[in-house]
Amino acid sequence: MTGSVHPFARSDRTALGNWWWTTDHWLLGAVAILITLGVLLSFGTSPAAAARLHYDDSFHFAIRQSVFGVGALVILVATSMLSARGIRRTAFIVYVLMILLMAALPFLGHEAKGATRWINFAGFTLQPSEFMKPALIVLVAWMFAEGQKGEGVPGVFIAFCLYGVAVALLLIQPDVGQTVLITVAFGAAFWMAGVPISWIMGLGVAAIVGLGSTYFLIPHVHARVDTFLSPDKADKHQISQASQAIAEGGLFGRGPGEGVMKRGVPDMHTDFAYSVLAEEYGLIFSLALISLFAFLVVRGLYKSLRLSDPFEQVAAAGLFVLVGQQALINVAVNLNMIPTKGMTLPFISYGGSSMLAMGLTLGMALGLTRKRPGAYAANEGLARAGAFA
Repeated sequence: MTGSVHPFARSDRTALGNWWWTTDHWLLGAVAILITLGVLLSFGTSPAAAARLHYDDSFHFAIRQSVFGVGALVILVATSMLSARGIRRTAFIVYVLMILLMAALPFLGHEAKGATRWINFAGFTLQPSEFMKPALIVLVAWMFAEGQKGEGVPGVFIAFCLYGVAVALLLIQPDVGQTVLITVAFGAAFWMAGVPISWIMGLGVAAIVGLGSTYFLIPHVHARVDTFLSPDKADKHQISQASQAIAEGGLFGRGPGEGVMKRGVPDMHTDFAYSVLAEEYGLIFSLALISLFAFLVVRGLYKSLRLSDPFEQVAAAGLFVLVGQQALINVAVNLNMIPTKGMTLPFISYGGSSMLAMGLTLGMALGLTRKRPGAYAANEGLARAGAFA
């Protein structure tokens, strides 16, 4: 566009210059806006939590969120500069490390709210499963693609083994929410890889049976479902306050930092940050935020499904599904449409592991959807069937 100002000239052949001109600017802009919003909004949502937890600095969580935001941006840019091979290697290393840490959680982990999902390390609480998710999706996409080459690689079997190990360790914690998240993303990758519909249906039935069994086998899942189904017989103070916060916000909200509900309810700066934002900024802002997530996912899928390489196509689409699904679940919990899951709103909720892992997730997705010679072909992949034409 004539007159446009860009940080790099088109003739720039440096690594950063090449990255800038090959990365989708619309996707990059959407992610940058979400990270910025997450940092700025934390200055309004987190002071009440800092006061409730007796921190001397009322902006304790906001400052940490700012650091996490910068870290997520660095990870996103660095990862998106990698080649497809580099992303596969990174995914393999991350998956192995996180699986080892998840296996160590029963012995070294920090327990909170009936689950052992975190490891305390140098003043930072790490949740390994957050980083394991994108790595798993990339690896299973790789295995599906290798299996389709007909060179004797048991890709589908290896993919199911990778998924099975992850699910087993998640249920030991227990973390049913993350299990549902990776199961849906795994199923989406499975479908996009072109497996028979009967296999997809079988996976769906197994997932439903497995999810139903957690109600009887895991006490805190049983309690959360009962609380959701029988609100008159259970303490629903947290979710009730979240719902009331959304209602009190009206169209334009109470104003920045003026929310009332966040002052007496735990987790309003993490799992229920959406409710705080709805109270302070109103329905219009909330819908705009949801629209931004929708744009990110839909455009990401559009770019992914036009890729010519099967691995890149399935991996990128699976990563965008992962992000969209997590946002959808968090908003649904805030609206009291499903039982509470303990899942953050990507980039918006407070949380170091979540913020950094989302940087990794979308860094991989942006890296896979970059413009490269032969990367996009109109008659290849799912684009051939007219998807997102």
